[in-house]
Amino acid sequence: MRSPRSAAVVATASVALLLVGCESTERSQPDRSATASTATPSTAPPSSTPSSTPTPTEANPFMDLDQAELDSRLIAAAWDNDVPTARRLIAAGADVNAKDDSVQSAYLIATSEGHRALLGLTLRHGADVDSLDSFDGTGIIRASERGHAGIVGRLIREGVDPDHVNNLGWVGLHEALVFAKPDRARAYADTVRVLVAGGADVRIPSRRDGLTPVQLAERAGLESQTRILRTAARAQEISRDVADRRLLAAAREGDADAAALALRAGADLETRNELRQTPLLLASTHDHVAVARLLVALGADPDALDHQHDTPWLVTGVTGSVAMLEALLPARPDLTIKNRYGGLSPIPAGERGHADYIRRVVKTDVDLDHVNDLGWTALLEAVILGDGSKPYVEIVTTLVEAGVDVDIEDKNGRTALDHARAQGYAGIVRALERA
Repeated sequence: MRSPRSAAVVATASVALLLVGCESTERSQPDRSATASTATPSTAPPSSTPSSTPTPTEANPFMDLDQAELDSRLIAAAWDNDVPTARRLIAAGADVNAKDDSVQSAYLIATSEGHRALLGLTLRHGADVDSLDSFDGTGIIRASERGHAGIVGRLIREGVDPDHVNNLGWVGLHEALVFAKPDRARAYADTVRVLVAGGADVRIPSRRDGLTPVQLAERAGLESQTRILRTAARAQEISRDVADRRLLAAAREGDADAAALALRAGADLETRNELRQTPLLLASTHDHVAVARLLVALGADPDALDHQHDTPWLVTGVTGSVAMLEALLPARPDLTIKNRYGGLSPIPAGERGHADYIRRVVKTDVDLDHVNDLGWTALLEAVILGDGSKPYVEIVTTLVEAGVDVDIEDKNGRTALDHARAQGYAGIVRALERA
């Protein structure tokens, strides 16, 4: 446990509110009128920045720009979350650490705005994770203020100090509590869990008013955050083995707070049980989404295989959980890994009638025409193993609209339409005949 920093009361409540207002305004709406090198907020009207899709003759339209213009355009692209343009600007020489007049860089903008792909791009191109904004705040503080738990987790993994104090006297944990918004309660609760799991000092008082995180949570009526912070503050040291067992139990039972506390105590994120299941695979199997969000934020592997060749991602096709699918996508799972039957996640989803899941998964890059070891696609399984009821009609309709190949035959040379006609599934027949 880190020792608390000494408190320092530096301002009245009214001054605090004034400064907070300034901070929020600067981060979300920087003024571009001063110079051409300042950033454009994401809500601004489209600028004259070149199209993000170059023609074949435009290998990179930014190669002839000088450094100042490259950096200015990169910051504007960051505010717009225009990753393709940002990528080409960086290739042309734009600096991800260059700051505008409001002391914000593409990297810092990605942290406060929650732009995961952009953050990853800046990190791959030398982002200075110790960079500070005009409030001497780190990326963790900026992300914590906005409730971006996934960004906070990524920055903890990159080695950013979760206990850095900005010039307002706050650390990331303070800001995640002070700025918590009722309409985003889950996001801020997740952020506090990630900070706790990542080892943030839960006793450190704010230098503004001397209040500890527990006191701030209590004052704001944040019951979930108060509970985990109190537990973390009085936690005793335990062995690695005990921490691992607690993490596996928490993932299986769906206790996100317990999972965070086990990680804080030193549990291995990829520890396994006797069936080779990781905490993330257990969370996915039992559809404990809050646990999964925590584990993904801290870098859990969505492709970890267990004893029967299941992964956290593959299991979503069996459970049909759209919420779990969404929780896992930021971890960039490998959509080509096959289950023990040689199938991808849409195939068991089609078999089990998970229409909502199919509607969502067709928007990913998964191969919808993949054929498993039985010779069936998701479409064939929905027809052969389904019962022709409304969910299966919806699945077939969704797959057809997504452009699947309806002429793929099974091992007996029969198509989905052949099977639908043989079974008398009139709704499915109509959907397939429209293809």
